[in-house]
Amino acid sequence: MVKRQVSARDVAEAAGVSRTAVSRAFTPGASVSPETRAKIEAAAERLGYQVNHLARGLITARTGLVALIAAEMSTPYRASLLAALTERLQAAGKVGLLINTDRSDDSVTLALRQAIAYRTDAAIVLSGMPNISLTETCLRNGMHLVLINRDEARSGTLLIRVDDDLAGRQAFAALHAAGCKRLALANSGAGTPSLTDRANGFLGAAREAGIPVLQEQGGPTSYQTGLDLGTRLLARPDRPDGIFCVTDLMACGVMDAARQRFHLEVPRDLSVLGFDDIEQAGWEGYALTTFRQPVEEIARTAISSLGQEGDTPGRVTLPTRMIWRNSVGR
Repeated sequence: MVKRQVSARDVAEAAGVSRTAVSRAFTPGASVSPETRAKIEAAAERLGYQVNHLARGLITARTGLVALIAAEMSTPYRASLLAALTERLQAAGKVGLLINTDRSDDSVTLALRQAIAYRTDAAIVLSGMPNISLTETCLRNGMHLVLINRDEARSGTLLIRVDDDLAGRQAFAALHAAGCKRLALANSGAGTPSLTDRANGFLGAAREAGIPVLQEQGGPTSYQTGLDLGTRLLARPDRPDGIFCVTDLMACGVMDAARQRFHLEVPRDLSVLGFDDIEQAGWEGYALTTFRQPVEEIARTAISSLGQEGDTPGRVTLPTRMIWRNSVGR
């Protein structure tokens, strides 16, 4: 036999108050006397009553649900960003609905349709780019949209970007200042806007300085990709002495390829620079010089925008910060 869920009416009868009084007692900011609130809370505790926020959302048109649409959730950077987002959502009294996707736009479109079906108040898109018509459908239904490190801002959405192009230029300057003569770029085949901008910034700065850059690209943004690309670069007769990797995971793979497969010392024989400042970058075995992603600032900007009425700002660009460790000579 299925036990009936305790209702607000049950609490009202137990406390000797009206059903409306129970509703006010559990609505933030609603007017109810201290004595009445105390009676209602005591009855609710005794009966084991919990507010049904989903049912309330059907009435108020606000469920408190926020869809988090992401791919590669097991990677250290993505995991840290999701942790920061969910912590801030919970602090704001909201609940994150995590939807796992691949990197394709079609997958994100399907995820957004799921978000609409669950009547989420907002969607934060970390992977892929939603279809324009679906974006408009979300906005017409009162859903806030936040796009993190995507291609372009769209009317009514908030686009949060990191200044990846500038970081790429700073990466070139750091390796050049370290005395590296043969530079290389290790890039994945993911082709995301962030990775593309980092690579373009690095290549653009090198081109302006008249310095050629060796390039290897392909595979996901993983440790194994870094290991493979590092092996190919370091097996060349014109082996590089400075490599910029578009993510830290790839940089860790490049460093292990250098040390284990070619018996090179970092940074004496090879300088390696990464991007993200994941936890592993600070491990003594890597001590990776890298760029720190402003994870907490991204999360704060994204979640604070959900409480704004009307149009959200179109674009916010946040800076990165270089973290000097021991993988680049100085």
